[in-house]
Amino acid sequence: MKKIGSPSSVPWSVLVAVENIPDTGLHISIDAPASTRAKLAELAALRELPQLSAVFDLTRQGAEVHVAGQVSARVSQACVVTLEPIESDIQEAVDLKFAPASAGGTELEPKSARKRSLGGDEPPEPLVGGTLDLGALAIEFLILGIDPYPRKAGAQFAPPKVTDAGEHPFAALESLKKNLGGGQS
Repeated sequence: MKKIGSPSSVPWSVLVAVENIPDTGLHISIDAPASTRAKLAELAALRELPQLSAVFDLTRQGAEVHVAGQVSARVSQACVVTLEPIESDIQEAVDLKFAPASAGGTELEPKSARKRSLGGDEPPEPLVGGTLDLGALAIEFLILGIDPYPRKAGAQFAPPKVTDAGEHPFAALESLKKNLGGGQS
């Protein structure tokens, strides 16, 4: 998963310091305010984003943090066929592990170890600065859950019917081909 950016460039930032996560875990519910939803609707090319919330359970596992939960949203988009407004609900499950980034950057393990892990679980996401940004995480899963081609129920694309059987756009080329003797197979 690609990190959206620094907290100042993220439209919704809810930071949680790893050191503040108790051994018993931490349950957090967040709701995006109206101004944030308006910014996100513009960012995601939505007509409207009337609801965006997330519920997360954070559990420390040694130096790693396991984040499980769900991002819920209601989005309003334009149908790709009729251009009419269409609303849909998004429910995206979150199940990620975060591990501290190495001192030299964000590489968590040697490339040889990563190659071995490709067959099983994905490697953990980098945990930079000892904090998790749950707002940015909710945005990422919201964007993943948006249907890029929303279609209203029953809407089907029908190409326009050609009623004029006369001259078509390539008629001149067809007659030129016949005149030059290219019409034979």
